[in-house]
Amino acid sequence: MNEIDSSATEAGGGRRGRRSSGGAGARRAARTGAQGKQLTYIKRNIPLYEVLSEEGLDLIERNAEKILKEVGIEFRDDEEALQMWRDAGADVDGQRVRFPEGLVRGLIKTAPSQFTQHARNPERSVEIGGGNTVFAPVYGPPFVRDLENGRRYATIEDFRNFVKLAYMAPSLHHSGGTVCEPVDIPVAKRHLDMVYSHVRYSDKPFMGSVTAPERSEDSVAMAKMVFGDEFVDNNCVLINLVNANSPMVFDDTMLGALKVYARAGQACIISPFILSGAMSPVTAVGTLTQVLAEASAGIAFSQLCRPGAPVVFGTFASSMSMQSGAPTFGTPEPAHVLFGAAQLARRLGVPFRSGGSLCASKVPDAQAAHESSNTIFPALLAGVNFVLHSAGWLEGGLVGSYEKLILDADQLGIMQRFSEGVDYSENGQALDAIQEVGPGNHFLGCAHTQANFEDAFYRSSTADNNSFEQWLAEGEKDAATRANAIWKRQLAEYEAPALDPGIDEALKDFMAKRKETLPDSVS
Repeated sequence: MNEIDSSATEAGGGRRGRRSSGGAGARRAARTGAQGKQLTYIKRNIPLYEVLSEEGLDLIERNAEKILKEVGIEFRDDEEALQMWRDAGADVDGQRVRFPEGLVRGLIKTAPSQFTQHARNPERSVEIGGGNTVFAPVYGPPFVRDLENGRRYATIEDFRNFVKLAYMAPSLHHSGGTVCEPVDIPVAKRHLDMVYSHVRYSDKPFMGSVTAPERSEDSVAMAKMVFGDEFVDNNCVLINLVNANSPMVFDDTMLGALKVYARAGQACIISPFILSGAMSPVTAVGTLTQVLAEASAGIAFSQLCRPGAPVVFGTFASSMSMQSGAPTFGTPEPAHVLFGAAQLARRLGVPFRSGGSLCASKVPDAQAAHESSNTIFPALLAGVNFVLHSAGWLEGGLVGSYEKLILDADQLGIMQRFSEGVDYSENGQALDAIQEVGPGNHFLGCAHTQANFEDAFYRSSTADNNSFEQWLAEGEKDAATRANAIWKRQLAEYEAPALDPGIDEALKDFMAKRKETLPDSVS
């Protein structure tokens, strides 16, 4: 079982990101969840929170090296991959690859510590790695949910709607990938419509398909139509999710996608998918040992495909109910794994990916809010560079929720504001305000308060802070009801970003020709 099995699939682009707004306008946008100026990816100004000691990190790295050398990793049903490992000096026994001490870490040294994923709008490009954090929406759910229609299979219309809503959310820096599975289009063809939707309805960076090597090739081909062959060969315009099939297996589907993207110079997130107790040990240190071994082997393989190819250390770690076997979210143990894996990624010198606003709740209720908060806040504090599933995730990833996407995006705005840190400037010190007001008075009318009136505090677009009487008079709406009205209004007001008509026509022509050759298959 992996992220593809449990919640479909996961899978980046643009010129170096730069701030698209400044001054009071930027601060206002950062403090409100309302639609406004797009926020630049987070450039953190707060310290990292780390749970592992130096001794603990050394222990996990030694144990992972032991696993790589003595247990090994299986590279299944891909003779080319096995031969590449033989040529690199690994011990290949059947499909099991064992690695001499130092081989994997030596290969990883060519991977960049930070890279730009280019968007077709240069102002939307993102920098992945370092002190940066990029928020991307939910990935992979076969179902969607909204208040009127309940839980249902997703369609291409839902997919387009989610792309549009992510495009309109200032705190989502990325368009994502499989924001939901459009089951009304055959599996062998739907990747074309998904990639096209990201290009046509958004100008943020996006992800390609990983469900078959030829679908990865189509994704690269479509990206070249947008950016140009030479630019794509020399720059990252796609980021893609490659799951290890834990424990300690990479299958031919994932390896095929990895080879396509790495050889094309596009970024791969090498991400073990872990349910502790089923796919890894129940302990944090044991899980981190396995995660490091699996991710390191995949990252090293990307460098065998093309030295210097951008790559991200990823992990998706969840606990499970030992009574039912169901995955659980928002619990303390996966947070320890997230914090620890982020530290290990920094020691390897590569960017790190983890989730998200994760929950097991079936509806956007208090359980969903608490569990999501218990995963998104650790992701920010840990210094996660690419946060997949940042908005819209319900029911363990089986459902993409319209209302929760809006509620989560509002919380991401809070995360962005928090990451700015404390203001020590003259304005932040506010000595003039304290001197003006003096003892026993209030600050409401002083010059400093008036000057900072619009910018001082984050203003939620979804919370109700009015009096009980006003809330009663306005219909006793809960947060989900308010979010329902917001996403409907946003879709009604949506305007597509400009796209060169020649590029649009070329993409449509490519899709039509490819669909003529592809089967209406279900796999």
